[in-house]
Amino acid sequence: MRSGGVRRTAVVTVAVASLLTALSACGGGPSGHGADGGAPRSAAPSADPTEIPGVGDRLRERIPAESRQVVAVYGEGKDSAASTVVLYTKHGSAWHRDRSWAGHNGKKGWSTDHHENDDRSPVGVFTLSDAGGVLPDPAPGPGTGLPYTRSPSFAAPRWWAKPYWHDFDYVIAIDYNRVQGTPPNDPTRPEGAAKGGGIWLHMDHGSGTSACVSLPKAGMEYLLRTLEPDQHPVVVMGDRADLRA
Repeated sequence: MRSGGVRRTAVVTVAVASLLTALSACGGGPSGHGADGGAPRSAAPSADPTEIPGVGDRLRERIPAESRQVVAVYGEGKDSAASTVVLYTKHGSAWHRDRSWAGHNGKKGWSTDHHENDDRSPVGVFTLSDAGGVLPDPAPGPGTGLPYTRSPSFAAPRWWAKPYWHDFDYVIAIDYNRVQGTPPNDPTRPEGAAKGGGIWLHMDHGSGTSACVSLPKAGMEYLLRTLEPDQHPVVVMGDRADLRA
């Protein structure tokens, strides 16, 4: 955990049970992949630069006033695994589209009442406070990037199909049912295990996840180099209809 500019970079040891708890939400594994491989559409431009495109009042009001970095995940449909991931940055009062990537979400789509093993990603606004992975932090040095925990314990099990082995080379914890300031694979679930957890931004394997949001390696590297705690980054995520509500 970083406090006053000190970064968390030490390799940590995580018990196998804790690791499997975290991976159960994120990995998807070879047991079930999203079949939706269509190319997602880009988010429609907004007529009002002070608003995030495609995000209605209900979720917009949950974006903290101090947030100046928003990762918007536009799901293609309630039951679709395809999504578009867009980074918006705020300059003055206006939001600017920074970068975008094709991505995936839960293999069964989205839920406004996510539960463990429902294979749907939760709709909502969540802070982004901690990162980690198998690979070294791409934004090393004091005062840069999110607090980062590097550990081999993030590695996907080798009994998963080979395309999934690198899913967790880089991860950013989505603060859904977790304790901020801990490594992304910390198993603590403040709202209880039934509500699920271990939901991350992580590297894409080309199909749906168990609940996480995935994007290409270049996208993860860019986010890890760009997201800053003092910019109060959040993710706004859901299918397009729920986002507009």
